[in-house]
Order: sequence, then C-alpha cells, then structure tokens
Amino acid sequence: MSIVTKTGDKGETSLMYGRRVSKADPHVDAYGCIDELTAALGLARSICGDKFVSEQVFAVQKDLIVVMGELATTPQDRERYLKDGFHVTTPTMVDRITALVVDLEKDKALYPKNWVIPGGTAVSAALDFARTTCRRAERHVAAQAADEQSFNSEILRYLNRLSDLCWVLARYAEKNMKPETA
Repeated sequence: MSIVTKTGDKGETSLMYGRRVSKADPHVDAYGCIDELTAALGLARSICGDKFVSEQVFAVQKDLIVVMGELATTPQDRERYLKDGFHVTTPTMVDRITALVVDLEKDKALYPKNWVIPGGTAVSAALDFARTTCRRAERHVAAQAADEQSFNSEILRYLNRLSDLCWVLARYAEKNMKPETA
C-alpha cells in the first residue's frame, strides 16, 4: 500500500473509523499539533546522549500516541475506540509526569536567576523547542475541548504538565551535558 492515496487532495482527511472531515477540523488541528510535538521530542531524543533524558522523552512519545488516537476519535466513535482496545489519557499518565517534574525540581540549581535563553546545548534547545510546541498544542487542544462536551480533560492536564517537564529537562540538560563550543 502506498502512502500516496490522493484522498486528501481536496483538503479532507479521515479520522479514526473513517469519518471524513476538513483538514481544518479541530480534531485534525489538535492531533496534528501533537504529531509535531512528538517529532520535536524525537529530535531532542535523537541528539541526546543522556540515557535518563532519552528514556523520559521516549516514554512521553509513547504517551502522545495515546493522546493522538484519542484526539482523532469523535465522541460518537469513542465507545468503539475503547472497545477496540485503544487507551485514553489517564490521571496516572499525568501523575507520572508530575512526579518526574517534582523529583527533578529537588535540584534547585536547575533554576536560573534570570530568564532562560534557549540554546545552551543542542539538547536543551531541542527540548525548549518541544516545550513551545507543546504549549501551542495545548492551545489548539483547548480550542477543541471548548467545542466538545465529553472532552477528556486529562489531555489538557497532561500537556500542561508535559511542557513543565520539557522545561525542567532542558535545564537538566544544560547543567549535566557538556555545552557545545562555537
């Protein structure tokens, strides 16, 4: 099967279970932003030599697959989605990220005295890029949530916490990884 289907040539795409919608649909916008975030995190992971950071980023990327699937499913198809064995974003996922942030924050040296200017290391810059991508995704997901009564609010909690994690991991990378020289 080819990736070239030509079914999107007129500005439409399919959600889970084949519902055709405009590529400007809030569902497509929201999961598209999460896809961008996953790619930004992939960039950070690909250049990271720190096992701890790489493992945390990879775990988040797996979580984001759950988030994307949920966002790509309309409320009418949610029961079928669950019946088919797909997962939704849970408080446990949010709690895992929260605990990680809280644990990292025990190192007060991660907090600079001034504003952070991204770019101390390639990894920290990539994580800061992922953080800003996450914040944009959060805004777009919030727009979808406002239009959908049965929206899973754990998705917004997860994204909010994830942007915090990206920030603190970037500071961790700056502190613990050798900066690149010009």
